[in-house]
Amino acid sequence: MKRVFIIHGWGGHPKEGWLAWLGKELKARGFEVSILAMPDTDEPKIEKWVPFLAKQVKKADKETYFVGHSIGCQTILRYLETINEKVGGAIFVAGWQTLTGLSAEEKLIATPWEETQMDFGKIKKATKNFVAIFSDNDPYVPLTNIDIFRDGLGAKIIIEKKKGHFTEGDKVLEIPIVLKELLKMSS
Repeated sequence: MKRVFIIHGWGGHPKEGWLAWLGKELKARGFEVSILAMPDTDEPKIEKWVPFLAKQVKKADKETYFVGHSIGCQTILRYLETINEKVGGAIFVAGWQTLTGLSAEEKLIATPWEETQMDFGKIKKATKNFVAIFSDNDPYVPLTNIDIFRDGLGAKIIIEKKKGHFTEGDKVLEIPIVLKELLKMSS
């Protein structure tokens, strides 16, 4: 059975607008969907989030897919770096390696995520199906992050117009391109 793990962003939760919408759409198409409630969502840490994801996935295979939002994308990347199995693919929404517009407190939380290196060569071995979706007006994720996903992973890049950081506050309750790309990579 095709499984999809959806990982929310920093301060997020499983019932967020587009995450819940995507889960419902995928379940209606026969996917087993897990929208995870990540630990300590207001102060996400690599050493908690990556093992938590690994514990939920148990055994990854070619029928396993991932969708992440913001720091959830980093969590997926860091998880893929730790496995030797092939997975079906991953979609990153507002994924990043560097952020802008953070408060001093937020910067303290983000710094380990920004500065702890990842082995993109190892990550690429997990799948050939990477899609990275960005917004042209994201206040936190500059479009320079595109290079990391394109050059580091060979990801298909999609730039949406005026979606902000893809949050409910940005009035983003559905992201049809995520569903379309996931259905395409899983067919």
